[in-house]
Amino acid sequence: MVQLFFKYGTMNSGKSIELLKTAHNYREQGKEVIIMTSALDTRDGVGTVASRIGLSEDAIAINADDNLVNVVYKNAQDKDKLSCVLVDEAQFLSKSNVHDLCRIVDYYNMPVICYGLKTDFRGELFEGSEALLKYADKLEEIKTVCANPTCQRKATMNARLVDGKQVTNGEQVVIGDEEYTSLCRFHWKLGRLKTAVTKDVDNKNTPVEEIVDRIGKASSK
Repeated sequence: MVQLFFKYGTMNSGKSIELLKTAHNYREQGKEVIIMTSALDTRDGVGTVASRIGLSEDAIAINADDNLVNVVYKNAQDKDKLSCVLVDEAQFLSKSNVHDLCRIVDYYNMPVICYGLKTDFRGELFEGSEALLKYADKLEEIKTVCANPTCQRKATMNARLVDGKQVTNGEQVVIGDEEYTSLCRFHWKLGRLKTAVTKDVDNKNTPVEEIVDRIGKASSK
């Protein structure tokens, strides 16, 4: 039975290498796969799936308004051998993109495997991941450990770092000088707490009661 899969994990959990391994396994059996990735991801060049261990492969760069059914069958070299569709950076998909992937599974009897983040640096769902959580037939977490050197908890949150410090505000999608790390919920919240405290301590005129209130709000988000 073919299915729509969503394999999600935090930053640096090995999602891209899992995709590349899956593509290799299909091809080793003489089967064709289509690899797609979001055009928003330009870190390694548009249309590239790259892993942290140095492996990479060209992919079809897709946009939010693309018809993915047409994209897949337009780019298939041998439609008779086409056996699977793989999607990297699936958090950047639009809801319409996800519905297209559902059609590929349901009407063309083709498995689709999506890899991506579940939430952003604020802990909020991306449009693509929210749609996949609703419509995917099977969900699978790709696990990794919290980046804090003293912690052995599972990483479940993504933190955005600017100049080495965790930030709590900003655009959801930023491709630039920002860095990201994977943290457990405890250390993610602790980082947000430190950011709130630092901002308030820098403002010497802030009343103590307001500082306490802001810390409480930061720790509850």
